[in-house]
Amino acid sequence: MASRAPVATGKLLGGFRKWYYNLCGFNKLGLMRDDTILEDSDVKEAVRRLPEPQYNDRTFRIKRALDLSMKQQVLPKDQWTKYEEDIHYLTPYLEEVIRERNEKEEWMKK
Repeated sequence: MASRAPVATGKLLGGFRKWYYNLCGFNKLGLMRDDTILEDSDVKEAVRRLPEPQYNDRTFRIKRALDLSMKQQVLPKDQWTKYEEDIHYLTPYLEEVIRERNEKEEWMKK
């Protein structure tokens, strides 16, 4: 009985994540989670380091979302970003930028 609890908890947590993902609403505009990160200097540097195809895809999604938002519309449901398709494309670059900044700050302390 104890071995079943983590599986049930995992499924419940996964279901909650999907529900919350759809509740946020950015997927209805075709955005991915990483498109909604507040742009500070670290995020700007991470975006600058993106490969050109990913950068162009990001720009297209953001422009389309702005256009839809101005028109107060959403995409047809079959074009919404699905939870399973939402990849964290910016996160590895952002983590690298933050790690480099922290390392630079450490060197400056010495």
